[in-house]
Amino acid sequence: MRRRAAVNLFKAWLLVLGLAAPIGAFGWALGGAQTASLFAFCALLAAAAVYAYGDRALLGMLGAREYALAEDPLLRSTVDALSAKIDVVPPKLYVIADGFPRAFSTGRGPRGSALAVSTGLLGALTHTELEAVLAHELAHIRSRDVLVQTFAVLLAVVLVDFSRIGGWFERPLRATLAPVAAAFVHLLLSPKRELGADAVAARLCGTPAGVTSALVRLDAASDLVSFAAHPVSGPLYTTNPFAEEGIAALFVTHPPLEQRLARLRSI
Repeated sequence: MRRRAAVNLFKAWLLVLGLAAPIGAFGWALGGAQTASLFAFCALLAAAAVYAYGDRALLGMLGAREYALAEDPLLRSTVDALSAKIDVVPPKLYVIADGFPRAFSTGRGPRGSALAVSTGLLGALTHTELEAVLAHELAHIRSRDVLVQTFAVLLAVVLVDFSRIGGWFERPLRATLAPVAAAFVHLLLSPKRELGADAVAARLCGTPAGVTSALVRLDAASDLVSFAAHPVSGPLYTTNPFAEEGIAALFVTHPPLEQRLARLRSI
């Protein structure tokens, strides 16, 4: 897991430098070295803002509010116990008032993160299944998957939403920018991260049964409960909540359910 955390940290730096370099080059073309330095500095400043406040931006975009202990004391105690097992600082908890069962984590890593669950998730899963989902999300936090996910999804949101200012050019802009955003997301977010988080969750819970049951239940929810959110947000969740069509289909980074279940059965 330490190796994966190091790889994710490298990916985050690579993404920052990969964005700063072309922006700096654009500045150079416009006005030479001084303009290039200014443009590159602004790009690095934006990256620093995403690092510091990206989790809040995603939580706000997805309608999450801060969790109150009185709502569900067992949720806090379960997260704290699992956090101690996996050696992360217990994340801040958030709740999404939504009947669709989903959970996601965001932030910087083991020392600064947030975990959000929907009211639908709390009502739909057994305690064993809920524990498995929480363990899965904590695994993403421990390996710093959340750092790369936060950067990648926010970048994709900016690119996709930028097309909306195009007026008559909105469709061509979206047809151009959405695949570019999807390419960034797929480059940074390997399906293996979900398989790894599943395996860690199974070990944390002592058995893969809870993870397996939770994945099946969450996957079935997409056929039973209506769901609406930003189509780029799919990679954040434990399972993909979107129908694989339209823009959302470009951002599917989860491996097929059958592959995840087969891997869990082999543990």
